[in-house]
This record gives sequence, C-alpha cells and structure tokens, in this order.
Amino acid sequence: MENVQIKENERIDDLQIKDYRIIQKTDGFCFGIDAVLLSDYARVKKKSKGIDLCSGTGIIPILMEGKYPLAYVEGLEYQEEFAKMAERSVKMNGQEEKVHIVQGDVRNIKTDYERESFDWVTCNPPYMTGEHGLTNPDYAKAIARHEILCTLEDVVSQAAAVLKDRGRFYMVHRPFRLAEIFQVLMKYKLEPKRMQLVYPYIDREPNMVLIEARKGGNSRITVERPLIVYEKPGVYTSDILEIYGRV
Repeated sequence: MENVQIKENERIDDLQIKDYRIIQKTDGFCFGIDAVLLSDYARVKKKSKGIDLCSGTGIIPILMEGKYPLAYVEGLEYQEEFAKMAERSVKMNGQEEKVHIVQGDVRNIKTDYERESFDWVTCNPPYMTGEHGLTNPDYAKAIARHEILCTLEDVVSQAAAVLKDRGRFYMVHRPFRLAEIFQVLMKYKLEPKRMQLVYPYIDREPNMVLIEARKGGNSRITVERPLIVYEKPGVYTSDILEIYGRV
C-alpha cells in the first residue's frame, strides 16, 4: 500500500478484499451497494481485458482486479475530480499495473478507442431521465444519477462498439426501465443472456436489476433467482453477506 494525499473532505473506506481501500468524499457522491453487486455479478475470464464506463471513484475496476486475475481493466469517468480520486485509490492499493483510470466522455468511445478491443464492459450508469425524480442541486451528484451527460443509448451503443464479438456487457439499472433496456440492447446486437432482480426486502418491489448481454449472442435469457438485500432493517441477508465476504 502506498501513501497518497487525502484531502480534508475525504475519507478512506475498507473494501474487505485484499486489504484494498478506496477514497470517498465525506460530503459528495459515494459508491453504493449497486456497484458491489455489479462487480460480483460479472463473470470474466482470466487474463481478460475490460473497461468500466461511468466509473465514478473507481470502485468497480478496483473490485474486479481484486476478484479476478485480469490482464487489464480501465475505468472511464467524465468528472475530473472523481477520476483523480480514483487514480489515487488505485495508487494507494498498488494496482497501477492492471488498473488504469481515464478522464473522458462515454459518448466519444468510438473515436477514442479501437473497435472491438475489450472482452467485457461493465457500467453502473445514471438511472434517471429528466422525467423521473427530482434533479439533485449538487451538479456532481446530479450527473451520477440523472441522464444529463449520457443516456442509456449512449452507454449501450458505445459499449457495443468496443466489445469483441461474443464479448459481454454487464449493467445494473432500475427495473422500471427494463422494457427500454432490452429494446436498446437488442438494437445494438447485445443479446440479453442473464437477468437478476434485486429486492430491498422480500415483500417489496425490486429496486435494481442486474443484466448480462452478449455481443452477437443467441436469443435465450436466464432469469436468475431474486436477490434479497435485507432480512430486516440494518440486517443483510446471507446472500449479501457472502457477496461482501462476511460469511
């Protein structure tokens, strides 16, 4: 572990994998359980090469490198402040050889990267359109949660461009947009292959959906058993504890 500068409004969180840690803002956007679930849901091969879109503070690339013997993973983040924070986390963890953070625009991937250059793509994109919910007055948080700088179609179309044939796309999103998600995925030849709904409690509606799509895949999807987050307020289910490595 290398020493890096920690600013006054930042903290360090333990990721409970290989002693890896991540720098977070104390008063700004922080990663949530959705990012942790996505990194667990993704199935990637040894020595594969991937890219995480809308990477934020780098949580998904850091976790993916910690879980899998990857050749290389890149995190693409639009906001310079978060990209630099992610770079410091990677340096703190000694992951510079395999994890690279780039500050850039998802919408420019087709011009900034070679086509069909990645084995897999992950993305935890903004969930809300302009018609859904109140926009946060904090611009950094608003960008992370609302489709201000990139849309669902932007993310999917650009992911399809850089994925190799038969490459895999993993995304976490909101169930109320599921019909639109399937439509956009198939428009860009990303065939949905697996899906898992995530429920906060067993008697509530799902509030997240995990999806795997394959470029050029055959038309067949597996709907996996539901994932329940809480047994009761403040108490994770055994499934979630296993994902967090606590059982």
